[in-house]
Amino acid sequence: MENLIKLFIFFLGSIFGSFLNVCIFRMPHERYSLMSPSSHCPLCKKPILWFDNIPILSFLFLKGRCRFCQERIAVQYPLVELLTALIFLILYSRYKLSFDFLVYAVFACGLIVATFIDIRWRIIPDEVSLGGLAVGLVFSLIKSIPHLKQFPHLPLVDSFIGALVGGLLIYGSGLLGNLIIFKLMKKESIEGETESMGGGDVKLLAMVGSFIGWKLTVLTFFIAPFFGALIGFYVLLFKKSHLIPYGPFLSLAAMVSLFYGNEIIRYFFPF
Repeated sequence: MENLIKLFIFFLGSIFGSFLNVCIFRMPHERYSLMSPSSHCPLCKKPILWFDNIPILSFLFLKGRCRFCQERIAVQYPLVELLTALIFLILYSRYKLSFDFLVYAVFACGLIVATFIDIRWRIIPDEVSLGGLAVGLVFSLIKSIPHLKQFPHLPLVDSFIGALVGGLLIYGSGLLGNLIIFKLMKKESIEGETESMGGGDVKLLAMVGSFIGWKLTVLTFFIAPFFGALIGFYVLLFKKSHLIPYGPFLSLAAMVSLFYGNEIIRYFFPF
């Protein structure tokens, strides 16, 4: 029975991953709708048949090409579907079918959308970051209702402080980073070219804080640079730029903090 549930969770995750692909490809455009037009080939414009729209499997059966015009299908489609399915499965293994599973599944979906949009477009839509922040606060409020007598030790308070701390940490590090870059590279401020941290990153870490609280958000802030260091050095040395999409590293660090953060904190601060 347990294996059947896991199979269902995996399939459910892949379905959500298919929807996340729609968000990733459509949200960066000013005029977009997640509902219309229906899924279609970007080259020949023919609607995708339902049996060609099965997560992961259809990509394999079609060998990564459109049935009608043989245009290559972006590998991002099955990658996002598989990633979402695996994360759902990991969340189920830890939280089973609980409210926490729902909360962190929504959280992970937001991070996936933010990551892939930031990689391609260097932006993080407010619908993801600010919308996710609001959802995180609402979830924390729901979790706090049975424990109101324990105020101020409530998930909502931790969530609110986490959002505030997350935004301030990135904003402050961005100001410091700009100052260092200006001093070292002796460049004048050019809008969009000298920002060490974008506003989208500020709002993304605020969203992270609303879901996982201030302690794990601080940990996320300090873990993320380790993931971004190698790519950052490469871009700086070979492309003479300090601009990299930082959202993916924040997202990865947030997931590490979610799954292992408490263990990491206890290891370094055992008292």
